[in-house]
Amino acid sequence: MNYASTIVGWGKALPSKSRTNADLSKLVDTDDEWIVSRTGIRERRIASDNETTFTLACDAANRALDQASLSAKDVDLVIVATLTPEYGFPSTASLVQDAIGATTAGAFDLNAACAGFAYGLAVARGFIESEMYRTIVLIGSDTMSRVVDWTDRSTCVLFGDGAGAVVLQRTDTPGGIGSTCLRSDGSGGPLLIQRAGGSRHPTSAQTLRDGSHYLRMNGREVYRFAVTATTEAAIAVMVDAGWTSNEVDLFIPHQANVRIIESAARSIGIPMDNVFVNADRYGNTSAGSIPIALCEALDHQRIQVGSKIITVGFGAGLAWAAHAITWTAPTASS
Repeated sequence: MNYASTIVGWGKALPSKSRTNADLSKLVDTDDEWIVSRTGIRERRIASDNETTFTLACDAANRALDQASLSAKDVDLVIVATLTPEYGFPSTASLVQDAIGATTAGAFDLNAACAGFAYGLAVARGFIESEMYRTIVLIGSDTMSRVVDWTDRSTCVLFGDGAGAVVLQRTDTPGGIGSTCLRSDGSGGPLLIQRAGGSRHPTSAQTLRDGSHYLRMNGREVYRFAVTATTEAAIAVMVDAGWTSNEVDLFIPHQANVRIIESAARSIGIPMDNVFVNADRYGNTSAGSIPIALCEALDHQRIQVGSKIITVGFGAGLAWAAHAITWTAPTASS
């Protein structure tokens, strides 16, 4: 029998504190008009001292399990996609596995930066459709405010904190996670990088003085990559699924920059009415971006049973990934 991997639960967790463009103008030489014209972002959520990648991940996972009417004891595997883990080790996923009570589950972290959740969907799908596992919790969680240089206006205006989670299960119902595209171009690694804190440049007094532990980005080149990667990956899975752009009910791209989203949508041939955007309110939440947007799309009744959805994630690596999803789980309005 051919099994499918289906999303049966979803949940998000966002810090309560918001940092608006007006707030940022007090920290760096910028203003609302400059930020909005270049990124479309108006505010972002910032984790408090008591909110971390782990706490947000736990909240999102518990909400996803509740929505799926499942117990943590039903979970076979926990995957946390993140580039800002709670610690260097142990994995954030292991901490989440314990905290939510998934006592018989395996757990590991996955780092594909902002493409992490999209990569995680491919990994979870493989485990499920090979019949190794039945129920997997996949979480995208990042606290980008911890690695952003708040004196660098080229990057600090872009990022926010948050987490989103889905529960995937094996089913014999046609649909679910369909065509998948995973890509990487490591030659572009220096374009978006955190240089210190690893084995090449261990954290030291010198790296702290240099600010090497902060995220650094070549914005112009990353923008160019993002538009091309999003377009090509979305078209690849769309063609593989046998869909035309007119058949796509909803496009959920990584929420890095509204201008990137608009440019990619034009190139793919998907009207903005069929594109979900929340970057204006949350900024780039990295691995949390796609699952948070998915949750909000469901909240806003933008997804129904049978909806054809394209998701694309892209980020440091350089790495990018896309999926064609046929929605099969009941929604509030289905």
